[in-house]
Amino acid sequence: GSNVGSTDIVEVARSQLGQQGGQPYWSYMGFSSRVAWCASFVSWCANQCGYIDAGIIPKHAACASGVSWFQQHGQWQNRNYVPSPGDIIYFDWTGSGISHHVGIVEKVEGNIVYTIEGNSSDAVHERHYTIGEADILGYGIPNY
Repeated sequence: GSNVGSTDIVEVARSQLGQQGGQPYWSYMGFSSRVAWCASFVSWCANQCGYIDAGIIPKHAACASGVSWFQQHGQWQNRNYVPSPGDIIYFDWTGSGISHHVGIVEKVEGNIVYTIEGNSSDAVHERHYTIGEADILGYGIPNY
Protein backbone atom coordinates (compact mmCIF):
# COMPACT_ATOMS: atom_id res chain seq x y z
CA GLY A 1 0.00 0.00 0.00
CA SER A 2 0.97 3.66 -0.02
CA ASN A 3 3.36 4.82 2.63
CA VAL A 4 1.52 6.90 5.21
CA GLY A 5 4.27 6.70 7.79
CA SER A 6 3.76 6.79 11.54
CA THR A 7 3.84 9.72 13.90
CA ASP A 8 3.94 7.34 16.90
CA ILE A 9 7.66 6.60 16.58
CA VAL A 10 8.34 10.28 15.86
CA GLU A 11 6.65 11.27 19.13
CA VAL A 12 8.70 8.71 21.06
CA ALA A 13 11.91 9.93 19.43
CA ARG A 14 11.00 13.57 20.10
CA SER A 15 10.45 12.77 23.79
CA GLN A 16 14.11 11.72 23.97
CA LEU A 17 15.61 14.93 22.54
CA GLY A 18 18.63 16.02 24.56
CA GLN A 19 19.33 12.57 26.02
CA GLN A 20 23.11 12.17 26.20
CA GLY A 21 25.31 9.10 26.11
CA GLY A 22 22.68 6.66 24.91
CA GLN A 23 22.67 4.37 27.94
CA PRO A 24 18.96 3.41 27.77
CA TYR A 25 19.32 2.47 24.11
CA TRP A 26 22.52 0.46 24.11
CA SER A 27 21.45 -1.27 27.33
CA TYR A 28 18.20 -2.29 25.61
CA MET A 29 20.32 -3.87 22.86
CA GLY A 30 22.22 -5.93 25.44
CA PHE A 31 25.49 -4.02 25.51
CA SER A 32 27.16 -3.58 28.90
CA SER A 33 29.01 -0.42 27.87
CA ARG A 34 28.66 2.33 25.32
CA VAL A 35 28.67 1.50 21.62
CA ALA A 36 27.84 3.67 18.62
CA TRP A 37 24.16 3.86 19.46
CA CYS A 38 22.34 5.45 16.52
CA ALA A 39 20.68 2.19 15.43
CA SER A 40 20.09 1.16 19.05
CA PHE A 41 18.13 4.41 19.46
CA VAL A 42 15.95 3.65 16.43
CA SER A 43 15.37 0.11 17.70
CA TRP A 44 14.50 1.36 21.21
CA CYS A 45 12.00 3.87 19.83
CA ALA A 46 10.47 1.19 17.60
CA ASN A 47 10.16 -1.14 20.58
CA GLN A 48 8.29 1.50 22.59
CA CYS A 49 5.64 1.42 19.83
CA GLY A 50 5.50 -2.37 19.57
CA TYR A 51 7.11 -2.33 16.12
CA ILE A 52 9.95 -4.73 17.00
CA ASP A 53 7.63 -7.47 18.25
CA ALA A 54 5.32 -6.87 15.28
CA GLY A 55 8.21 -7.33 12.84
CA ILE A 56 7.69 -3.87 11.36
CA ILE A 57 11.19 -2.60 12.17
CA PRO A 58 14.14 -4.94 12.78
CA LYS A 59 15.95 -4.79 16.11
CA HIS A 60 19.44 -3.81 14.97
CA ALA A 61 22.57 -2.24 16.43
CA ALA A 62 24.41 -2.01 13.10
CA CYS A 63 23.10 0.28 10.39
CA ALA A 64 24.14 -2.06 7.61
CA SER A 65 21.99 -4.89 8.97
CA GLY A 66 18.97 -2.59 9.04
CA VAL A 67 19.61 -1.55 5.45
CA SER A 68 19.87 -5.22 4.43
CA TRP A 69 16.60 -6.08 6.18
CA PHE A 70 14.64 -3.31 4.47
CA GLN A 71 16.20 -4.13 1.09
CA GLN A 72 15.42 -7.85 1.46
CA HIS A 73 11.81 -7.00 2.30
CA GLY A 74 11.40 -4.70 -0.70
CA GLN A 75 10.97 -1.71 1.62
CA TRP A 76 13.93 0.41 0.53
CA GLN A 77 14.04 3.73 -1.33
CA ASN A 78 17.03 5.73 -2.55
CA ARG A 79 18.13 9.22 -1.50
CA ASN A 80 15.83 10.94 -4.02
CA TYR A 81 12.70 9.57 -2.35
CA VAL A 82 10.43 11.97 -0.47
CA PRO A 83 9.96 10.20 2.87
CA SER A 84 7.11 10.18 5.37
CA PRO A 85 7.27 10.71 9.14
CA GLY A 86 8.55 7.54 10.77
CA ASP A 87 10.59 6.38 7.79
CA ILE A 88 14.10 5.28 8.77
CA ILE A 89 16.85 7.35 7.13
CA TYR A 90 20.26 5.77 6.63
CA PHE A 91 23.38 7.83 6.00
CA ASP A 92 26.66 7.20 4.22
CA TRP A 93 29.10 10.01 5.02
CA THR A 94 31.97 8.56 2.96
CA GLY A 95 30.34 7.48 -0.31
CA SER A 96 31.24 3.86 0.41
CA GLY A 97 27.70 2.60 -0.09
CA ILE A 98 27.70 1.31 3.50
CA SER A 99 25.61 3.04 6.16
CA HIS A 100 27.26 4.06 9.43
CA HIS A 101 24.50 6.30 10.79
CA VAL A 102 20.72 6.21 10.99
CA GLY A 103 17.86 8.37 12.21
CA ILE A 104 14.09 8.72 12.15
CA VAL A 105 12.34 11.03 9.70
CA GLU A 106 10.40 13.62 11.69
CA LYS A 107 8.79 15.52 8.80
CA VAL A 108 9.40 16.89 5.32
CA GLU A 109 8.85 20.53 4.41
CA GLY A 110 9.52 21.45 0.81
CA ASN A 111 12.74 19.66 -0.11
CA ILE A 112 14.05 19.52 3.46
CA VAL A 113 13.97 16.32 5.50
CA TYR A 114 13.89 16.88 9.26
CA THR A 115 15.21 14.01 11.38
CA ILE A 116 15.67 12.91 14.97
CA GLU A 117 18.93 11.03 15.42
CA GLY A 118 20.55 9.22 18.30
CA ASN A 119 24.33 9.38 18.77
CA SER A 120 24.52 12.70 16.96
CA SER A 121 27.39 14.31 18.91
CA ASP A 122 26.61 11.58 21.52
CA ALA A 123 23.09 12.92 22.09
CA VAL A 124 19.59 12.80 20.60
CA HIS A 125 19.34 15.74 18.20
CA GLU A 126 17.13 17.13 15.48
CA ARG A 127 18.93 17.55 12.15
CA HIS A 128 17.90 18.42 8.61
CA TYR A 129 19.04 17.57 5.10
CA THR A 130 18.10 18.32 1.52
CA ILE A 131 16.30 15.52 -0.32
CA GLY A 132 18.76 13.75 -2.62
CA GLU A 133 21.92 14.97 -0.92
CA ALA A 134 24.89 12.63 -1.12
CA ASP A 135 25.11 11.95 2.64
CA ILE A 136 21.76 10.12 2.50
CA LEU A 137 22.17 6.47 1.48
CA GLY A 138 18.42 5.85 1.42
CA TYR A 139 15.36 5.00 3.45
CA GLY A 140 13.83 1.99 5.11
CA ILE A 141 10.06 2.22 4.69
CA PRO A 142 8.36 0.36 7.57
CA ASN A 143 5.05 -1.26 6.70
CA TYR A 144 3.15 0.56 9.47
